[in-house]
Amino acid sequence: MAENSLTQHVASLEAGEHVIAAAFLSDEPALALANGAIRLGDRNVAAHPQGAILCAALDGDRLLTGGDDGRVVATSPDGATQMIGDEKGKWIDAIAAREGALAWSAGKIVRARDAKGIVKTWTAPTSARGLAFLPKGYRVAAAHYNGVSLWFPNADAAPQVMEWKGSHLDATVSPDGRFLVTSMQENALHGWRLGDGRNMRMTGYPGKTRSVSWSHDGHWLATSGAEACVVWPFKEKDGPMGKAPRECGVRPHRITQVAFHPRALVVAVGYADGLVLLCRLGDAAEILVRDSAPDEGAISALAWDKTGARLLFGTDAGRAGLLTLPA
Repeated sequence: MAENSLTQHVASLEAGEHVIAAAFLSDEPALALANGAIRLGDRNVAAHPQGAILCAALDGDRLLTGGDDGRVVATSPDGATQMIGDEKGKWIDAIAAREGALAWSAGKIVRARDAKGIVKTWTAPTSARGLAFLPKGYRVAAAHYNGVSLWFPNADAAPQVMEWKGSHLDATVSPDGRFLVTSMQENALHGWRLGDGRNMRMTGYPGKTRSVSWSHDGHWLATSGAEACVVWPFKEKDGPMGKAPRECGVRPHRITQVAFHPRALVVAVGYADGLVLLCRLGDAAEILVRDSAPDEGAISALAWDKTGARLLFGTDAGRAGLLTLPA
């Protein structure tokens, strides 16, 4: 257990609903809630007044949300909302954003909208459960059954398919664009080296990995799904192949959320019993942010601000808090 504590630097927030995602819009803490609202500072913004929020992604200073009402909505720091897409009641399964471009999926339908507002559509072979933009070019990775498709929305060519049998849920691409990683239904991660398509299998999880986070230098991938934060090495050309992952924050409770600090090799770790730790990768040192509170829900969202001075967290029982690191 952590010997040091930052709990006295945490301000409690009352979300009131299951927190789906956390983000900072400019300097304002924002919580996307299951009831369709965005808790922006001390006010609620009705982003999805007729539905629930299912997924969210940060695009600069806008929070993009997809709901079971079929709508994709952008919320600005001033609380203004803009409907970006409408799938006529079909659930929005995934959403991703990069530099003004965004993509979302509803079943097999995947749409990409560029910074100019031009929307292109592609039909995946099965439901697209996870989306991610590649860091270079205008290209979207869409996870589905038996692999991931790499789609250029502005090209007529068929997407490149990275194949691996099984159900692929979430997708993430390393900051340098060398590696693509998915979480799977089978309690494992799967990866590809994009230069040559080499497969990488990352197994041993007792549960599903639904939260992943890259370090600022792109050399490490922190993952949830175990009783330790499992951190895979990606610095070398072969990524994690033949290398053991690091583990930190070992506790008798499942890790539900992870978020790397934007400037340091420190990862925030949230647990099923509501506890939050900061773990330093170099020496596995731990600092307590929030003590366990099982009756207040599991940690369901974690987000750092751009400078790494503040950490926002929320639970699936409607509790939240804001850590401000001492100077």
